[in-house]
Amino acid sequence: MHALTLASFLFFTGLVAFITWRITRRDDHSSTSGYFLAGRTLTFPLIAGSLLMTNLSTEQMVGLNGAAFADGLSVMAWEVVAVIALVALALFFLPRFLRSGIATLPQLLEIRFDRGTQLITNVIFLIAYAVILLPIILYSGAMGLQGMLDLQGLTGIQSPTVLLWLTVWVVGIIGAIYALFGGLRTVAVSDTLNGVGLLVGGFLIVYFGLQAVSDGGGVLEGWSLLKESHPEKLNSIGGAEQQVPFFTLFTGVFLINVFYWTTNQQIIQRTFAAKNLAEGQKGVLLTGFFKLLGPLYLVLPGIIAYHLYADQGVRADEAYGQLVFNVLPPYLTGFFAAVMVGAILSSFNSALNSTTTIFSLGIYKGVLNKNASEAQVVRSGKVFGWIMAAVTMVIAPLLAGQESLFGYLQKMNAIYFIPILAVVVVGLLSRRVPPMAAKIALVGGCLLIAAGYFVPPFNKLPVIMHEFHFVALVFVLLVAMMLLIGRLRPRETPWVHEDVQAVDLTPWKGAVPVGIVLVLLVVIIYAAFAGV
Repeated sequence: MHALTLASFLFFTGLVAFITWRITRRDDHSSTSGYFLAGRTLTFPLIAGSLLMTNLSTEQMVGLNGAAFADGLSVMAWEVVAVIALVALALFFLPRFLRSGIATLPQLLEIRFDRGTQLITNVIFLIAYAVILLPIILYSGAMGLQGMLDLQGLTGIQSPTVLLWLTVWVVGIIGAIYALFGGLRTVAVSDTLNGVGLLVGGFLIVYFGLQAVSDGGGVLEGWSLLKESHPEKLNSIGGAEQQVPFFTLFTGVFLINVFYWTTNQQIIQRTFAAKNLAEGQKGVLLTGFFKLLGPLYLVLPGIIAYHLYADQGVRADEAYGQLVFNVLPPYLTGFFAAVMVGAILSSFNSALNSTTTIFSLGIYKGVLNKNASEAQVVRSGKVFGWIMAAVTMVIAPLLAGQESLFGYLQKMNAIYFIPILAVVVVGLLSRRVPPMAAKIALVGGCLLIAAGYFVPPFNKLPVIMHEFHFVALVFVLLVAMMLLIGRLRPRETPWVHEDVQAVDLTPWKGAVPVGIVLVLLVVIIYAAFAGV
């Protein structure tokens, strides 16, 4: 069984690597535009595939299904509410980003405010990616692979700690090679290939999982048994004691989704590389459609695992790996593990590519060596990328023991998500708010949320009002503070958002109708499972 699983795993992993190399081997990897923005050539299938796979890593597959194991269908908020954020990206944010011709979000803040604001945002992103995002991707990936491939039995390594460190380093090194030698287009192509495999594999897990629930009696019988046995797990309305209470959908959960999909460098960098606005909008809205399907393969397997293993002492974040290992045939287990490695690599290499972009264009070219040549800028990104990868691979195993990986990720992300989102929104919607207001909001917002999480007695406030309501309150305070400073000490001249003619900004005619349909589908999905 192990031999067949391992053989299919190596075959599918090698196949994706070979096809990616064949497609991208003649790409421009020497210029900053070619390396960091794929030469602004991405069309909508590559944008959608890359967006989906950058988002879909094991912190989603393992973490969100683990959250569903504990709380049920209500955690689908992280998938379904994301659709509204993607509509906002397509209709509001993306036209403004492409008008600016930017490669990083901090560059937009330099255009709107000043270089100091850009530098602060660069530093925030780099620290957050190094200590929060990249380590969680690697740790969750290692945990998922251990369960799926039974790495303990396969390798003979009995120490969980040694096995965790080894898995993290192998995956981290492979991901770094993808990101640092290939550039953004290589990342986008491999993401799209893995995306197809992940969707197929994700639905196979649901099929075989429901078969296991019904003991071979069919998918529909399995679904009926789930509904009869655990109706409380199939309720889209989260209770007060759950990770995502219903009313947080309108406060912190909504804002975290909006930041993630509209102003998070790791995600939106592939939209900056769109061939034109129309292709970018099509790619973003196609991603929105796929996110509507997310609960099927990111939440339902967690509920299936609860039905099968709740009485066996299985931890939430171990549930998905165990389900895959138990219900899939060996040849498909290897295929799915290969796709999961692709998912880990896609998120890891996308975040690493974004990190090197921020460092090279924002810190190296912007501060350390303003006269650097294109080749020097690209080289600096590769060197910094390897340093960042090594730091991440040291931090990742230290995350072992978190009660809910996905909950921990969202909580930590809010520290920097909320201040950056507040500054971007105010920057784009106002003309007179000065740079000083943005700097106070960036630094003050991060400190305020961190204090609310970790510093007594302030840490009682998120407990009293729920942490997602707390971060929404901080967002409102930051926006109000910036607008007040803009009224009392406005810029001398109103900011004018100029078109740098980087790409054609003619919008896609179907963008608004499709956006409306997607939002209506979100409402219908919630209503269909409210109090099932």
